[in-house]
Amino acid sequence: MEQRKRKGGRARGYLVGCVVAAFLWTVASAQLRYSISEEVNEGTVVGNIARDLGLDKSTLKDRKYRIVSSDADPLFHVNHNDGVLYVSRKIDREKVCAQSSTCVINVKTVLENPLEVHYVRVEVLDINDHSPTFPKNDNTLDISESVLPGARFQLRASRDRDSGPFSVQQYKLSPSDHFRLEVKDKGEDGKIPILVVQKSLDRETAGSHSLTLTALDGGKPPKSGDMNILVRVLDINDNAPVFSKDDYSVALSENAPVGTTVTQVNATDLDEGPNGEVIYSFSETMNQNILNLFDINPLTGEITVKGLINYEEKDRYEIEIQASDKGLAPLTTEKSVIVKIVDVNDNAPEIEVTSFSSSIPEDSRPGTTVALISVNDLDSGLNGKVICAIGEDVPFTLSPTPEENIYTEVTCSPLDRETAGSHSLTLTALDGGKPPKSGNMNILVKILDVNDNVPVFSKDVYSVTLKKSVIVKIVDVNDNAPEIEVTSFSSSIPEDSRPGTTVALISVNDLDSASKHL
Repeated sequence: MEQRKRKGGRARGYLVGCVVAAFLWTVASAQLRYSISEEVNEGTVVGNIARDLGLDKSTLKDRKYRIVSSDADPLFHVNHNDGVLYVSRKIDREKVCAQSSTCVINVKTVLENPLEVHYVRVEVLDINDHSPTFPKNDNTLDISESVLPGARFQLRASRDRDSGPFSVQQYKLSPSDHFRLEVKDKGEDGKIPILVVQKSLDRETAGSHSLTLTALDGGKPPKSGDMNILVRVLDINDNAPVFSKDDYSVALSENAPVGTTVTQVNATDLDEGPNGEVIYSFSETMNQNILNLFDINPLTGEITVKGLINYEEKDRYEIEIQASDKGLAPLTTEKSVIVKIVDVNDNAPEIEVTSFSSSIPEDSRPGTTVALISVNDLDSGLNGKVICAIGEDVPFTLSPTPEENIYTEVTCSPLDRETAGSHSLTLTALDGGKPPKSGNMNILVKILDVNDNVPVFSKDVYSVTLKKSVIVKIVDVNDNAPEIEVTSFSSSIPEDSRPGTTVALISVNDLDSASKHL
């Protein structure tokens, strides 16, 4: 152990700079990954974390093995006796991850003494527990008899709350001589059924056609849902609206105020009268989330902001616009408008203290870990790039860990409780936005006393003067006080003298007779 120095000399020898020493606590991370099916019962075993990480099960309880979660009702819990990860409650994948192709829940586990952090990724596997459904069971479609074979009419898509292979995978159309089915794959937005005229329609021969559209998911066996389609054949409206542009693509800043113009579409129709008057609307297949965010003027084609645009939720929207004329058998043309959301620095960094020692001994060596700190910023790019710093003139510093945006707070110089019994530390996180946003957190670290000081005399030399009194006895009455005589005396002694060291020899004499002596 380092030899202790006198407090006064150590205080004068403090360095202004700090040198970060090797950590005394271990900060570790792991990349475990498990998978479970949704809807499994509470208490289902996910995996044995202690076994898979090679942890000593006998130490888990003393090291306070636990899951760190901001969720008041976490999905998982870990047994600190054996390190087994369990399901805390039934997991509905569609609620947790909506219709994402992959549903991964990140679980952070922590051990103390020494500090270790392990990350576990639990993939929730979808089961085929939902059937495809259409917005309506019945749909009426008006088609003019003048349309040519090859004319395409987009139908309402089916939705399935399941994801991946258990979502809608295909459509089937009941047999028909006049119609066939095509399917447009829009990736994350699913598959869109399109009704294609393959034989000329004759209203006088058949005024209507009844069809059944069936949606099937990828289960084995597949689940399905049906929609009845009534095609009414109408007479003569032979021009559909035509958009003025082949492509519409615009950029929109997030947090744009309600009413902000996104873009304006324009379509014309060569017909006259009501058959040539164009009105604009959103496609009936549009996702409800998009309908909550955007609006369109049916007369002008102006698209405006209706709700809160948040880049962190989605950075791109594809809005399906349709232009229809006012004919008795309206013709409709569809066009996609791509809206790219531009990120702004609207989120301040957040600081989280995962583990914290509120007090440490004053003889702690430089490099002793005090706290494990993580920072996060929901923005992207430079707006989400965060650096974390600690206040100046304190014997602590922050050191980054291999895990991004995680720091350890360690001592960087000797501590002295007699000089400062506690330290109030201010942590500051600053992002790279222009202007930048910041987040702060204050923590208090108390310094515990250790026996590192020896007694110190207030003077280097002590001088002692003793007076000698002489009593003259005239009559043997008890009128004499005892006499004190210093036989031997050391006027100075070393400050490191032990207790019991002789300073002076003193004799006492009383001139009265023995009966008068005290």
